[in-house]
Amino acid sequence: MLLNLIRHSMDDDMKTSNVVHNRTMKRTNVKYLAIMFMGVFSVLFFAPALSATPAADINNRVEASSDSTLSTTPNAAILLYHHVSSSTPASTSISPETFKSHMEYLETHHTVVPLQDVVSAIQNNTTLPEKAVAITFDDGYANILDNAHPILAEMGFPYTVFINPNEIGVGPQQLTWEQVVAMHNDGVVFANHTLDHLHMLNGEQEMGERAWLNTVWQNVESAEQKIADRLDISLKYLAYPFGEYNTALANKLKAEGYVGFGQHSGAVGPNSDMQALPRFPAAGPYANLATLKTKLSSLAMPVTHTTHQNPRMTQRKLTSPISLTIDSDDVRLSQVNCFFSGKPIETNIEGNVLTFSVNEMLPVGRSRVNCTAPSNTQAGRYYWYSTPFFVADEKGNYPD
Repeated sequence: MLLNLIRHSMDDDMKTSNVVHNRTMKRTNVKYLAIMFMGVFSVLFFAPALSATPAADINNRVEASSDSTLSTTPNAAILLYHHVSSSTPASTSISPETFKSHMEYLETHHTVVPLQDVVSAIQNNTTLPEKAVAITFDDGYANILDNAHPILAEMGFPYTVFINPNEIGVGPQQLTWEQVVAMHNDGVVFANHTLDHLHMLNGEQEMGERAWLNTVWQNVESAEQKIADRLDISLKYLAYPFGEYNTALANKLKAEGYVGFGQHSGAVGPNSDMQALPRFPAAGPYANLATLKTKLSSLAMPVTHTTHQNPRMTQRKLTSPISLTIDSDDVRLSQVNCFFSGKPIETNIEGNVLTFSVNEMLPVGRSRVNCTAPSNTQAGRYYWYSTPFFVADEKGNYPD
């Protein structure tokens, strides 16, 4: 059924949804079996030397052998795409050819895992494959089915699409519900992106926090219910449209058992905010694979406290520096770099506290500071943390 809905031609080996689903499961199982095999092999290989080798040295060798297959703490990069097309807005699009090059690189150098596995691993502090990556799309465009799905299915990659139920089958270039159901039956995961892709922070100042929050939450719950009615699934995952949120909304998600996803960058790990998980945009100006490779291998900065609690700003100038408390000896803070609007900004290190300042005016809309620092033990890998800012215009609204 699904293949009949794809308007562009495909390879002959993509014949039925069952074949694709079985291929996905088979590849995933093979990777995990390989991980298990490596662990067993390590134990068997080193067992004869137990009597002659100090226990500490054996443990170090086994751990080093396992590092290539399992991360000791859960860590993953989550990719964000919108359009996969050469005829849609450049800022949110990636060509099918470039998208395929991304996926081919992932197939060779990373392990693509379901988004649910990433969330579960962080919540339960369980392991993930080394250099794990999850793939997500926002907005539910038909070109995801036309141009991305054949590539993802051929490679056996799981992925998640965040949709606006009131736009499905209605909005321009959107998937239809028939297509969504067929993709869901084919193993694609769908989750909440609000009913109609509203700017969730619009009206907060005018309506007051309580009335505003009630309004936007009705939107979220209505969208979740429509997805559940159509697909019989309710993950309680919400991708904020435009990545915009504030502490009141994040706290509401937490109270209602939701996981939130933003559009600021960074890897995810045990210290990540479950109501504002970062994702790396990988289309438009961020589609360059040469720069994306570093992001794909990034590590979640273990920030245990930040003095910047609310990303929704009431003014366009920071009144004080922002400090991040970082809990790891593996973060080489002596080489930390922070950037705002693509330019380096002043930083200060005292012990395990990183402080930075933004001296220029924040733009109306969305901006962020990205901070990176090398790993002491994993050559070529960088810890990454993003601090987002959301500034309304004079009427209290946020631009597209």
